[in-house]
Amino acid sequence: MATLGIDFGTSNTAAGVMVADRPHLIAVEPGRTTLPTSVFFDADRKVTSYGSIANAALTQGREGRFMRALKSVLGTPLLRERRQIGHERLTLLDVVARFLAMIRERAEAETGQTYTHALSGRPVRFHSSDPARDAQAEVDLRAAYLLAGFQDVTFMYEPEAAALAAGPLDKGALGLVVDIGGGTSDFSIFERDGNATRIIASHGVRVGGTDFDRAISLAQVMPLLGRGAEIGNAMGSGTHTAPNAIYNDLATWQKIAFVYTPENRRMAESFAKLGVDPALFTRLQTVLDMELGHDIAFAVEAGKIRLNAPDLDQTGIDLRVVAPDLWAPTRKAEMDSALADHTAAIRACAAETLDIAGVSSEKIAKIVFVGGSSLLQNVEAAMIDLFPQATLERGEAFTAVADGLALAAGPS
Repeated sequence: MATLGIDFGTSNTAAGVMVADRPHLIAVEPGRTTLPTSVFFDADRKVTSYGSIANAALTQGREGRFMRALKSVLGTPLLRERRQIGHERLTLLDVVARFLAMIRERAEAETGQTYTHALSGRPVRFHSSDPARDAQAEVDLRAAYLLAGFQDVTFMYEPEAAALAAGPLDKGALGLVVDIGGGTSDFSIFERDGNATRIIASHGVRVGGTDFDRAISLAQVMPLLGRGAEIGNAMGSGTHTAPNAIYNDLATWQKIAFVYTPENRRMAESFAKLGVDPALFTRLQTVLDMELGHDIAFAVEAGKIRLNAPDLDQTGIDLRVVAPDLWAPTRKAEMDSALADHTAAIRACAAETLDIAGVSSEKIAKIVFVGGSSLLQNVEAAMIDLFPQATLERGEAFTAVADGLALAAGPS
């Protein structure tokens, strides 16, 4: 029985196996051991692209359907709705299954093995506020693996996998994995006895990097498309504020692909005619007509990453794809303000993990940061404030979970 460890992430995916008693990460793209969890259905060529090639197809302006953050729809009714995607009628469950099948095929091509079983990472909580939806998400992910050609799949909490791959820890000391992914934040407190790792407690909350992007977009970008602006009443005098729904969807990675409806386009056209500042809604029209929602989301993500640099206090979110010379100036203080509630939720979840473990913050000797969003300064600052005595480890932030899954899967 050959088992493939798969870290299927909201933003990025990796896979690993054991080779000569060491974790080996699969080259899921040429020369790379991670790939974006992105899919592009090319309307002209009638082919499906994945990862960086899918991202490139979007930025090159090819005709088709782009999708990202598919993990976030697990456990929701949206996953099993059948709709026209590219030249086929598919569910998002089908799309996830095809993505996982692609990972399996690339692993088999590299290693010469046939992988009948998967050890899949999963967040501690897919949906932290809804236990039924959280349980359904694992059911959905299992179904996707089976559709992808695996005979069976077992699951392991992602921060627990990362703890297996963490660096040395003094005997009697406690470590904390802080795993901030694209869709969730997860925590595991662990200790070591020789080479054995013991998990003391794990906890999680549904807050991640895509939520950060959404918050920044709503605060800094969507007002430039009319969010919060006034629209004249079609009958009589007076005005009303533009409805938030269209802007909420445009700022949410997993919903962007579905905003380009005739109804939304007609609504934007009406807003452009009746808006007190019609130029704002003309931009919204452009975004819908040209299907630029994902371009904006990538621009927001890039701005967030630039502004995370320690020596930068202000940047601009590049929106020239919408209109010439259009930028959204953003200061670090504005980004921190937009992310304040999410940062507080992450800090609270870390504190709750301590309570579950029954230990005080002073007992944590080392923090292991995992996931791209764990590298944000506001997340780091919150953890340093809660654990001022702990040392920080950031070694393999993007691949620690896949390394740990390979270790847990054992020899192929």
